[in-house]
Amino acid sequence: MADRSAEPATGNSEAIAAAFADGPAYVPYLVVGDPDYESSMAYVEALDRGGADVIELGLPFSEPIAEGSTIQEALVRSLDAGMTPERFFAFAEEVDVDAALVCMTYYNLIYQYGSETGPRPFVERAAAAGIQGLVVPDLPAEEADPLREACDEFGLDLVFIVAPTTRGDRLDRMMENVSGYVYVQARLGTTGARDDVSDQTTESLDRLREYDVPKAVGFGISSGEHAERIVAGGADGIIVGSALVDVVADGVENDLSTEEVADRLEALSRELKDGAERGYRSRTEPVESA
Repeated sequence: MADRSAEPATGNSEAIAAAFADGPAYVPYLVVGDPDYESSMAYVEALDRGGADVIELGLPFSEPIAEGSTIQEALVRSLDAGMTPERFFAFAEEVDVDAALVCMTYYNLIYQYGSETGPRPFVERAAAAGIQGLVVPDLPAEEADPLREACDEFGLDLVFIVAPTTRGDRLDRMMENVSGYVYVQARLGTTGARDDVSDQTTESLDRLREYDVPKAVGFGISSGEHAERIVAGGADGIIVGSALVDVVADGVENDLSTEEVADRLEALSRELKDGAERGYRSRTEPVESA
């Protein structure tokens, strides 16, 4: 296997590489089909208007082990509304966005898709639908070679989630297989919006500094202030999921119109993107002397 950690700007997708090439990348996440296909389309397009550089599209799976209650409930709403892998791919083909699209799902769906066992049919279909990369939370790096090979064949990036406790040989194996960007888990536990930024974030970024691949921090980011602090601390991008899914859930609970929820998602996205850019400026622009 090639030592991917030694290769500069590793990646297959030009669109994802471009997203991280000039300043911090804002990477929002929503579950496709939550609460229904048409509303979800409007919400993803609102993220794009709000400044998204890459959009992670959640393909629902019945046992999402990495997710907190917020995203689990969104996945249930999507499944109840009839979301399937084929509808997901149709969504990716139809949605009108400039941001690169990444699919986040679990390996069982990928492995079982299509007429032959293994990841290649799923990856081929994803590429045809315009998906630029995959995030697979339950795939061990030690078992990733078949998916890595399929992604290389069809030009997709394979993104790994690195936890604060990931070290040694396991970390090296992940970083040999990762491409596009690495998803840096800001804290231990499952996904969910938080009111603070974990000290584990800085430690994780320091541990990954030697690897030449963009580092995007997720898990718990919910405000522009969070985004600013994380990017100022060295992150190349921010990944935001639960805070956005909370907006969708609030719309469902309070029977808000699709337009009102979309406006709220766009506004929060602008706040997060602006915060990330402030953090980048504070890190890169020279400080004027008094």
